[in-house]
Amino acid sequence: MNLREATEDDLETVRSIAHSSLSSSYSHFLDEETIDDAVEQWYGESLADDMANEDFLVLVAEEDGEVVAFSQSEFVGDGHNTGQILWIHVDPDARGSGTGVRLLARTREELLESGAEHIRATVLEDNETGNEFYDSHGFERSGTIEVDIGEETYTENVFVESESDDDDSDGDGDGDDSWRALEEVTVDDESVFVSYGEVARGSDAPFYTAYEHEDSTSRYGWFCGNCDSLDNAMDSMGRIQCNSCGNHRKATRWDASYL
Repeated sequence: MNLREATEDDLETVRSIAHSSLSSSYSHFLDEETIDDAVEQWYGESLADDMANEDFLVLVAEEDGEVVAFSQSEFVGDGHNTGQILWIHVDPDARGSGTGVRLLARTREELLESGAEHIRATVLEDNETGNEFYDSHGFERSGTIEVDIGEETYTENVFVESESDDDDSDGDGDGDDSWRALEEVTVDDESVFVSYGEVARGSDAPFYTAYEHEDSTSRYGWFCGNCDSLDNAMDSMGRIQCNSCGNHRKATRWDASYL
């Protein structure tokens, strides 16, 4: 899976995914006309201008060269130091494979690298699945706001990151290792729990920490974000090599024997 910043060439696909996602997740309380109004309001002609604004971020997820999901975020607050995730839309046909949580982790990382000091997310109150998504991936509800969609006003829940130690416990310099967004992944009939919040940069795509159990007490190894393989290894200098696709991370520190 490839995660990247959206371009103008992605506009029509983004609109299509937004419409399909809204229709799938919100049709039990939004009628089709309201969904059409929402897509036009948020993803109409103004979207290209928004994407050119440095305070606005749209990331897309590609699977086999096709865009299947995107996230929409902006910087808000005093000093624009809060990264607010407005939407994460996944095409209904691509759901259930961890695309949403992987996109969440990358969006969070990009916002922090761009200067955000805090991360929050908003989701419509009546979207039970969306609320559960943030609740189970390192966020907790902190309040509500009102949003206008078409001619109606709806309540959105505001989620903020739960307290974390931010201790860079593996010493790789990537930081924020305690933020975990776990997803159960099955590879070659073997199930592990991948933490998309614990990331190591690779040459082609990130590596993510994999655990044997959901309680994160026993590390299994690394999950390659380029080919979704568990067939990789780390040496004593912190180099990771994926044996399936060649994705690799260079050494992050000197081995103690050289000091």
